[in-house]
Amino acid sequence: MIKFFYGDDRVRANQEISNILGTEYEIIEGAEVALSDLPSIFLGNSLFVDKRKILIRDLTENKSVYEKLPEYLNTPHDIIILETKLDKRSATYKTLNGKIEFKEFVLPKDPNFKLVFDIYRTAKKDGKKAIVMLEKIKNDEDPIMFCGLMISQAIKDFSAKQGTKEKRALRELSKLDLDLKSTSFQPWLLVQSFLLRLSSL
Repeated sequence: MIKFFYGDDRVRANQEISNILGTEYEIIEGAEVALSDLPSIFLGNSLFVDKRKILIRDLTENKSVYEKLPEYLNTPHDIIILETKLDKRSATYKTLNGKIEFKEFVLPKDPNFKLVFDIYRTAKKDGKKAIVMLEKIKNDEDPIMFCGLMISQAIKDFSAKQGTKEKRALRELSKLDLDLKSTSFQPWLLVQSFLLRLSSL
């Protein structure tokens, strides 16, 4: 059995791996596998068990080895391949699709994602209103991640219009980002202070 798990939700993927392989299994780093290792991994027996349980991580990074995977579909072992990403355009995927199980594990979307951009746009005109909006979501957000999203919006604004205000906003946001990463004291107060200043930059 070969199963192929991929996606950014490693917690759910690892739970599924434990459900299938249990707690005792071999872990192989795919990037370190040589072509000559494949027969022993997929077909070789262990001294203690006939049917091995194996997790192979990041095999697609090792292109020459990954391309040989279709040759080992008859493995007697339980093998799960775990990847962060999967290129569905590759010839190997097209060969394997339908012959082994592919399962994607995706992190749930942040329901506040769009609201972060709304807060930033509002703060450009009305900082106090932006702070009221922030109060509704800040308990569910990380201030550094929140700042990162504001920076991405500010970069978009600067790309569209390279004005003085856009430059000042980027400069202030980079300062805010440094401040947030160098202190643990009331990070949301630093964010609120920025939101209040933004309309007057």
